Amino acid sequence: MVKLSAELIEQAAQYTNPVRDRELDLRGYKIPVLENLGATLDQFDTIDFSDNEIRKLDGFPLLRRLKTVLMNNNRICRIGENLEQSLPSLKELILTSNNIQELGDLDPLATVKTLSLLSLLRNPVTNKKHYRLYVINKLPQIRVLDFQKVKLKERQEAEKLFKGKRGAQLAKDIAKRTKTFTPGAGLQAADKKRTGPSAAEVEAIKNAIANATSLAEVERLKGLLQSGQIPGRENRQGAQSMVEEEEEEEEEELQRGMQESVTMYEAGAEEMEGDEGHGEEQDGENHMEEDMHVNGS
Repeated sequence: MVKLSAELIEQAAQYTNPVRDRELDLRGYKIPVLENLGATLDQFDTIDFSDNEIRKLDGFPLLRRLKTVLMNNNRICRIGENLEQSLPSLKELILTSNNIQELGDLDPLATVKTLSLLSLLRNPVTNKKHYRLYVINKLPQIRVLDFQKVKLKERQEAEKLFKGKRGAQLAKDIAKRTKTFTPGAGLQAADKKRTGPSAAEVEAIKNAIANATSLAEVERLKGLLQSGQIPGRENRQGAQSMVEEEEEEEEEELQRGMQESVTMYEAGAEEMEGDEGHGEEQDGENHMEEDMHVNGS
């Protein structure tokens, strides 16, 4: 990759193109970032950045003359804010064959009121639902989109689709933006998660060091700390597991006692039912004897 330096700008080809605009040719240098464009001294109507490695469309100084920016075959996935302040005369922007993903990534272009021709061919965003109508609605000043003239019928369809509360909600739902990496964000999150040992763990470390009786014991404690283990935690975990085991044994014993009580209760009930049946049989025999005695007499 080549840095876009003032020396490179001075050495690059400069000529009058077929439409009689003054053009600067920075094509094919594998430039990664737009910078140092103040070295152009605002002397060009067109700058060709095709076939480079540019990822973000920004970094322009105030260039009042610049009308056309050619960015095809780059790696652009983001568009900078407030381009209209840097490029107040921008009319044509060619972003063919880049990596713009979401419809919301195009929103910064809405403020560039002078923009009349835009190409997004061979960008993933062109496969999104309502892509063309969304761009026409968001950039009403556009006359040519993807090298096709914007028709009155399309403008009416776009206005109808995104009109009212439902239309505004639809535009909000589909206007997602690509999530980008913020340098240092992950590190800050990781630092917040590192809360360090608790007060109880610090006390356990101090007690373990104070109770060490030999150099070997000190080395063992050092090894535990380096591996992220807290001395004494194993004992607490072991004690906790012992308590849990004792509670489980007590619960099992209670369940066994309850089961035995139920069994004894059921056996007693059956015995009582047997006694009642035997008593009824004896009463029947006594009545029969009494009847026989009366009849015999």
